[in-house]
Amino acid sequence: MTLSRRALIAGSAAATMLPLPRARAADDTIRIGMLTDMSGPYRDVTGPTGVACARQAIKEFAASHPEIKVEMVVADHQNKPDVAVGLVREWYDRGGVDAIVGVDSSAVALACTAVTAEKDKVHLNTGAGTSALTGKSCNANTVHWTLDTWNLPHSTATAIVKQGGKTWYFITADYTFGHIFQRDTTEFVHAAGGKVLGSALFPFPDTTDYSAFLLQAQASGAQVLAFAASGANFVNCVKQAREFGIDRSMKLAAIACFITDVQAMGLPTAQGLILTENFYWDFNDRTRAFTKRVKPELPSGVFPNMDQAGSYAALVHYLKVVKEMGPAHAKESGRATVTAMKRMPTDDDCFGPGLIR
Repeated sequence: MTLSRRALIAGSAAATMLPLPRARAADDTIRIGMLTDMSGPYRDVTGPTGVACARQAIKEFAASHPEIKVEMVVADHQNKPDVAVGLVREWYDRGGVDAIVGVDSSAVALACTAVTAEKDKVHLNTGAGTSALTGKSCNANTVHWTLDTWNLPHSTATAIVKQGGKTWYFITADYTFGHIFQRDTTEFVHAAGGKVLGSALFPFPDTTDYSAFLLQAQASGAQVLAFAASGANFVNCVKQAREFGIDRSMKLAAIACFITDVQAMGLPTAQGLILTENFYWDFNDRTRAFTKRVKPELPSGVFPNMDQAGSYAALVHYLKVVKEMGPAHAKESGRATVTAMKRMPTDDDCFGPGLIR
């Protein structure tokens, strides 16, 4: 029995609960599972646009290599590690899935990377930020793409301290992503000669009123207010900071900010935010070409961000390696496939040439 495209391609949590038939050992179809936030606070950061970017990579590969069949299933992890692990185990054990992409939550990614190593599959992490994926939780089956809690804080914190922003205060999402972002940013602030005066944790993802946290930040006397949060929580917190006039007395540092966040809050609210971006759709001819190709699949006025572009780029590289190895060989071992991905230089329209360390 083979999996039909209709059974595989889904865009909601409910769709992922459909039973998947056990794949035959001789089936050479490459199956990719995209695990993302389709309904929660990171829906705009990842979600449907990330799915469209991943499908674009598969579409382009299929056009060039019609002899290799590639299918994708999509699931909403609901930002819950237990939900994600259950889905991924089902995919690996019964769905014939060879690689997962996206993931988009640090707690979810840390849980899924362990399962992926256990099952000897491939984890293309394109959204979760935690640097633990290349640190204490590193394994030979996972590639960390696009961004992490070393890359973004190092750039932003070092630049701001050099510009005179010596004292910092954090408003931090109270879960894995927020804690690690604050920890890593603090290290770079100290290394650059700055000082952290304090922080406030807000419950994730249910907080809507940030007034108490913003007043604490204002009272600290810090020169910089850093948001160790992302998605809808980050957008709402920045909006309220503007309403309080905090931007008149403090620099606002966005540790993880996407073009989708800027669009959500509006340019007047985003004005003056200091941030690091790894992909911009209008950066050069190649990024514009990619955006033009994927734009028909997106709602009007929506542009892909670095997370979503990462899903495209990671799959472009993974599928190049599948072609080189042959689907049957690539399906045998995720570790062998990741090793081959490291040997082959990367090159795509979103990020240009590079390599996997």
